[in-house]
Amino acid sequence: MRLLQFGLLLALASGLSAILIYITGPLDEEDFQALKALQTHFHKCVSANGLGLQAWSGEDYCKVTIKYSGDTIPKWKDPKTGELEGLSFDFDLCEAVATWEQVRNSSTILTKEFIDALPNGWEDYAWRRINKGVLLNHCKNKTLCMEKLSLVLPETPPYLPRQFGRYAVIGNSGDLLKTKFGREIDGYDVVIRENSAPIQNYSDYVGKKSTFRLLNRGSAKALDKVVVLDERRKEVLIVKTTIHDIMNKMTRMATQAFACLDYGKLLAFGDNYLTDFFFLFLGDGCYAGTKGTGLKALEFALSICESVDMYGFTVDPELDYHIINFLIATRINISIILPYLIKIHSPMRADPNRVVEWVPSRGTIRAARLASEKLLKRVGAGSSDPLAACSITKKQVEREPAALSNLRKVASDHQKYVKGTTMYPLEHSLGDGVLCTVPAS
Repeated sequence: MRLLQFGLLLALASGLSAILIYITGPLDEEDFQALKALQTHFHKCVSANGLGLQAWSGEDYCKVTIKYSGDTIPKWKDPKTGELEGLSFDFDLCEAVATWEQVRNSSTILTKEFIDALPNGWEDYAWRRINKGVLLNHCKNKTLCMEKLSLVLPETPPYLPRQFGRYAVIGNSGDLLKTKFGREIDGYDVVIRENSAPIQNYSDYVGKKSTFRLLNRGSAKALDKVVVLDERRKEVLIVKTTIHDIMNKMTRMATQAFACLDYGKLLAFGDNYLTDFFFLFLGDGCYAGTKGTGLKALEFALSICESVDMYGFTVDPELDYHIINFLIATRINISIILPYLIKIHSPMRADPNRVVEWVPSRGTIRAARLASEKLLKRVGAGSSDPLAACSITKKQVEREPAALSNLRKVASDHQKYVKGTTMYPLEHSLGDGVLCTVPAS
């Protein structure tokens, strides 16, 4: 009886907190129903497709807890404390769905345009992207900083939102060797790999195709070993940390060595073109404080592709079966919010073509996003104007207009929708919103 009373009180408290958000916050009835609809679909989606996982409501329609079933045996230990990792994970649906639009519309490659447009961009930001940049006196000598960044700093973004279609992000889990995904992976328009993950001798499992490779600091300092991983020598390398002098030296050597292979020249991928092969990731982007290469690879993929599939992000095969397919979703909450956009492939999947049920529709997600932006008081919240989120706006440097006829229709339509504007995610210390550069005309 006491347990029943406690459950009733808990349910009333949860409902009351949701009502309080509605009464005291900036939401109207339509917003309230949008958040309710999203959470309802989310619960049913996890229950139907989560291999034993369950979603529990938190204190309001934003908070959700994912719980593994009671017979799950935890295996992971915190490397610092040695304690076993918990079997439940909390996240915020509103934060995730509000962040989605920013990720999808932003450029995540560091450019000179971005640094120039930032208030005191060279003095306060640029030196942070250079190893031992603190010794450069806040880039008072801009020429010296430019020299160190020159090989990885394009004037303007080399890629556009939705430029590519289907995108595969390949992780480094040993689970990849349990299923021969190679031919399937090679069928994607774009493939991104991480760090020094090999291809040769494993192509039956991981494929041969490699368009991008995202590098952490250790891998970036060993470029001579990384560049030989792709036999075609056509990988575009993206460093997520800082540029080192040793990278500059190796890059110059690589550029000279690849000149005979046309590697530093224009590379064609259908109707899309790449004009360089070495870039820096744009700082913290939409996930400040997150350092994992996998999450950065996902963010980059979302910023340039229409749909994203993930391979090699599942866990140690000793763990129970029902953990395998959804563990990554508890770490990257955007992947659970947008199951129609991101698919996580497990080597233990019974049916690769199974239909995922109870996926929230685009309309449901859009309505919930607008409500979440209001609730979180995001810049431009609730506006249908795509430029309302711009907290900093600058004129673009003179550039050739994007050849819309060479782009996929969805990418071309997006460029028209944002009126040729380039959006960059801001470091969280500068507040919400994005930095926008708009056409000079």
